[in-house]
Amino acid sequence: MGGESTTRTAPHSGGGTSSGPVGSRTGQRLSGAAVALGLVLFLAGFGWAALTYRPYTVPTSSMAPTIDAGDRVLAQVVDGDEVRRGDVVVFTDKTWADNAPVVKRVVAVGGDTVSCCTDGKLTVNGRQIEESYLPEGSPAEIKNFASVEVPEGRLFLLGDERQGSLDSTAHLTDAAAGTVARGAVKARVDAVVWPMEGMLERPTGFEPLGALSRQGPLSTIGWLIVVGAALVLGGGAYGPIAQRVTRRSRPESAGVSR
Repeated sequence: MGGESTTRTAPHSGGGTSSGPVGSRTGQRLSGAAVALGLVLFLAGFGWAALTYRPYTVPTSSMAPTIDAGDRVLAQVVDGDEVRRGDVVVFTDKTWADNAPVVKRVVAVGGDTVSCCTDGKLTVNGRQIEESYLPEGSPAEIKNFASVEVPEGRLFLLGDERQGSLDSTAHLTDAAAGTVARGAVKARVDAVVWPMEGMLERPTGFEPLGALSRQGPLSTIGWLIVVGAALVLGGGAYGPIAQRVTRRSRPESAGVSR
């Protein structure tokens, strides 16, 4: 009698996962592994940073243009014995600022003789220092002072903005002749993170006097966090993308004939 006949495709048998590469069980496992590895890298980066670095906000412009007033910096926790000439350090000294953290640049270490100035340049152990970090057009002689012999175990520090910096030159009449004990150093500034100025350059002008400090692991930590986040996001996006691709590539599942 002219009845209707309907044809339908049989449902997939088996475990319910697509046999194509996008929806394969292997793909799902790789996705899960990527997310797990990403979480490990991401958390390891933040954990390493928390153990190694401390944030500080610099309240004055005494370190301009290297660090401006209000800038947020990350400083690597170091022992005072690790400090070298040219380092920008965070220290506390009750004769300077009632034990509040102070940020200055180390220009001389124990055993050095430092003075200013010869031909407008800072002199350490008789050598004129090229200070590329000073404000453009600002001579070092703005902080003119007589020779100081830095005692062993102590540091002589200046601000990059010589005209307005309350640094070692403001404490020359103290018993320590303006020097600070190495043990007072809490950390060494590695980068300005707000605004995003990046890593501080190592001042090569001090290099003839001895080795400079190496930069801390901040760049490596940053890559760990970025790669970890990318793996988490990429692995997490696999499932929805796989479903969409599988849906688009699937043929018509049913047809009707009369």
